[in-house]
Amino acid sequence: MKKLIFSIVLVLTFMQGGFAQEDLEGCKDHPLFTRMPGYYILECTQNYNQLDFYDKGGQDVKLEGTLTYAWYVFYLESGKTEPSRFQIIKNYANAITKIGGVKIYEEDGLGCYELKKNGKEYRIKVACTNNSDILLNVLELEAMKQDIAVNEMLDALNKDGFITLNILFETGKSIIQPESLPIIDQVYQLMDLDKTLKISIEGHTDNVGNAESNKKLSNDRAKSVVDALIAKGVDKSRLAYVGWGQEKPVADNRNEQGKAKNRRVEIIKLP
Repeated sequence: MKKLIFSIVLVLTFMQGGFAQEDLEGCKDHPLFTRMPGYYILECTQNYNQLDFYDKGGQDVKLEGTLTYAWYVFYLESGKTEPSRFQIIKNYANAITKIGGVKIYEEDGLGCYELKKNGKEYRIKVACTNNSDILLNVLELEAMKQDIAVNEMLDALNKDGFITLNILFETGKSIIQPESLPIIDQVYQLMDLDKTLKISIEGHTDNVGNAESNKKLSNDRAKSVVDALIAKGVDKSRLAYVGWGQEKPVADNRNEQGKAKNRRVEIIKLP
């Protein structure tokens, strides 16, 4: 009799959608959002990365910061009604607007939004696959912190012959972003610490775009760093620059993490 009762309860629980698919271990919702009913997280990441975003004109722009990514999959046995792509985008648009965000760009199955909250600035991208999967990207805009002291930079340069810096530039341009100017100050202090030091500033890109234009862009960006150092008082005879474009990758360009590592500025110690 007890076995029969247990079986009935088991069947009723299943019929009511009581068996929920579990999230991938370690994955959870972003604090800004609750998930739509019937979904579980198949995959997630959180790291400093780049997000392909769309501006108001629908042009692709690349933004950097702390990126939280979650891939939500609808569980067909949840007992919930599977939503349409339109319903998913509308749901997130309403949720983002409710907390003070604004729409930047929307099309079928895709929405890009910006949000300023609690002193932080976010870019949110919601995309639907051909079914009802949801790809949610929440980017907290910030510059990567160059957490290294000037004397440590000099030690690393003397030991390895080069150091890698995360200097950010305006998208597609050689203009140094304001948040990266403290790194330029550090390089100036480095040159002031060892007045015999001569360096080459070398720019690198990932493999997105045309190889020739990437090489020119990386060269222009390296020159911008040199010009900024000269403006601070470093003798130009101590400085050289070159742009390698995508010719010298240090990581796999087939994924975003690798591309982020390949977009870099290196300081090479000259004899």
